[in-house]
Amino acid sequence: MTDLSSFPIDTKWPAQHPDRLQLYSLATPNGVKVSIALEELGIPYEPHFVDITKNETWTPEFLSLNPNGKIPAIIDPDGPGGKPLALFESGAILLYLAEKTGELLPADPAKRYETIQWVFFQMAAIGPMFGQLGFFHKFAGREYEDKRPHERYRAESQRLLGVLETRLEGRDWIMGDEYTIADISMLGWVRNLIGFYGAREIVEFDALKNVPAWLERGLARPAVQRGLEIPARLE
Repeated sequence: MTDLSSFPIDTKWPAQHPDRLQLYSLATPNGVKVSIALEELGIPYEPHFVDITKNETWTPEFLSLNPNGKIPAIIDPDGPGGKPLALFESGAILLYLAEKTGELLPADPAKRYETIQWVFFQMAAIGPMFGQLGFFHKFAGREYEDKRPHERYRAESQRLLGVLETRLEGRDWIMGDEYTIADISMLGWVRNLIGFYGAREIVEFDALKNVPAWLERGLARPAVQRGLEIPARLE
């Protein structure tokens, strides 16, 4: 049996199935990327609920795995060379899982890099901007008297949706006919923007054509539906 006792995180979230990939997460836009990918790929895994409302990501055990203190993080007991591999940062985990299985990432080198480009686009642009808009529109930032930050992130989020709208013209998925980790990286963020964050109207989402259709296609996938609930979000 695989021994994960060398990982301090295993003392706080002990593995019941140490031979399976261990997922430490919560159903946030970043967290669901990995659970969706795992469901799509059919990789056996064991999810651990990390309660961000109790600051569990800042405990020594979690920080030992992810020094950035954010979800998600994984331990794959069957990493390269058959040795356990710990990873944090959702984009890196998506890329690792795709390369590990040879799925959700085009085999053609040029298309592979193009796919990674769009994953980076999500990590560097969509994630930070949508997240900030959520803070200023739904959470504590909405109480700020100065509304300029809210307008800044609203305008930038709307611009980024426009980038996606243009990319998806004549395409079912970010890479065309092929569903990839690029789509997985963004589905949860767009869903949260118009749903959980309640920003549908202010970003004029319904004026778009391609992005709503892409989101509907993505959310209809059974693996996506399962991944969105693993581990369940605290309400």
